[in-house]
Amino acid sequence: MTTGEAPLDNPSRTFGRAWDDVRRGVRAVDLWGHLGWQDIKQRYRRSVIGPLWITLSMAVTAIGLGLLYSQLFKTTIGTFLPYITVGFIVWNFIVGCVIEGTDTFISNEGLIKHLPAPLTVYALRTVWRQTLMMAHNLMVYVVVVAIFFTNLTAAGYTISDGGTQQPGLSWTVLLAVPGFLLIAVNGVWVTLLFGIIATRYRDIPPVINALIQLVFFGTPIVWSTDLLTGGGAFGGGGGHWRVLIAELNPLYHFVEVMRAPLLGMVVSWHHWAIVGGITVIGSLLALVAMRNYRARVPYWV
Repeated sequence: MTTGEAPLDNPSRTFGRAWDDVRRGVRAVDLWGHLGWQDIKQRYRRSVIGPLWITLSMAVTAIGLGLLYSQLFKTTIGTFLPYITVGFIVWNFIVGCVIEGTDTFISNEGLIKHLPAPLTVYALRTVWRQTLMMAHNLMVYVVVVAIFFTNLTAAGYTISDGGTQQPGLSWTVLLAVPGFLLIAVNGVWVTLLFGIIATRYRDIPPVINALIQLVFFGTPIVWSTDLLTGGGAFGGGGGHWRVLIAELNPLYHFVEVMRAPLLGMVVSWHHWAIVGGITVIGSLLALVAMRNYRARVPYWV
């Protein structure tokens, strides 16, 4: 055995052990729940308004970009501002899980070496921390919806002038709950898989950071897919093939399964199908990584 490596014939390298780690990690809710909450408290210690800085930051970003891009794309602020707000809330949760997930095991080096806890605990800690931050950001959503409630409940409203007509807010808003749960489950497997890879290869986190910046501009957050089909400021038509720019971006589908219900937009089944497929495949890949390299993580950190 070489220095820093677990033995190749380590009996822990079985799917049973990997699944047991996941199962015991989920059950340790008191541990990862407490650690995630402490992360939020520690980040805003000695701050006057504490975690409300999360809400304030989101509000400033959403309002600023909403006002700017509504003018650039010549859209109605009453529907476009909520669209950008919810888009940023969901996007920040997804990106937080990805970026902080790659650093999960590295940042928990001390606990991993001294606390006999399942590795899944640290992944759940990361996702739970991001969930708490999203909960703060949803306060902005509530305020924005209250202000533009008339616009969002009007049947046939559009995000961009001349764009797809939306049904308006209704009971379908409840679909945001399973949408969030799907995103959270993906956050766990992403954290486990990318966390293990990044622990072994420390160049992965900066690469992920760079790619995320690029993917952001290709994801309909500050712009709508209506613009790709000729709606809004660009006019014309016949550009439905351009929607592939968004459709080939997996993060677009993750954003939509939660954003669409929260805004009373058309909830397309294909978003759910793609997210569900990625969830299954990603979870299997994470389980394989846990089987093969779970025992080596304490050696690598």
